[in-house]
Amino acid sequence: DHQARSSALIIIGRTLSSPLPQVTTFVYGVQSGGAYNPAERNLLAICTADRGIGIHDTRVGVPLKKMVLRMRSNCLEWNPMEPMNFAVGNEDHQAYTFDMRKFEEPTRIYKGHTSAVMCLSWSPTGREFVTGSYDRTVRIFEQNKGTSRDVYHTKRMQRVFTVHYTMDHKFIITGSDDTNLRLWKARASEQLGQRTTREETAVQYRQALVQKYQHMPEVARISKSRKVPKVIKKQTATTKLQKEKEERKLSNRIKHSKPGTYKFVSERKKVVTKQVD
Repeated sequence: DHQARSSALIIIGRTLSSPLPQVTTFVYGVQSGGAYNPAERNLLAICTADRGIGIHDTRVGVPLKKMVLRMRSNCLEWNPMEPMNFAVGNEDHQAYTFDMRKFEEPTRIYKGHTSAVMCLSWSPTGREFVTGSYDRTVRIFEQNKGTSRDVYHTKRMQRVFTVHYTMDHKFIITGSDDTNLRLWKARASEQLGQRTTREETAVQYRQALVQKYQHMPEVARISKSRKVPKVIKKQTATTKLQKEKEERKLSNRIKHSKPGTYKFVSERKKVVTKQVD
């Protein structure tokens, strides 16, 4: 990553080698991803191989704070419109958003992938982000919703290792293991090109109808329904079944054990296992 308003550059890896005359090296474990804060030029967030996420101040060269998650994070990116928030893609098949002022737990958990999240990219509007996964799918998440708004996949596309929004937030570029770049529309049903006033009115009317009746089960089912590969569907069903078994097991333990021995813990509180100041 690099700073937008200066010549500073960060190189993530096991070792740092550069022909530049002035290089600052941070010894912070093996890094798997990092990004400069878009508002504070000296603030740097890094994912480490010991399952940690750390905040650095490049002026002093020491970590400000660090947290350790249950599994390793593969990517990190700051929200361009809310620079105190950042999102990470994790090996546990989920993405998380964090507030840098509160490291105790994530602000939201984003589910849907059935394998590790390898990359993510925020929309320039800061209202949604796109993730690419080892399960060969691309998902678009709205910031305030934990489930994906849309999912993209093709028969030939392999594991996705890089995604990026265009600056007009209308297209998404993905790079996958099959050595291909693909260009997707951020909204699959959106018409490209100039629309007439009548067409624009019709689109707005249909969107208003969906929003008005979104609480109805049939409308919600149709608007959220997406076709996914059979493998993804089976893996999702298996994951759901395993989670139900774990919850039922914990419920039975609470019922038949001494009071206070077991208790329900919020899923968000399980994400962060340790904080290092």
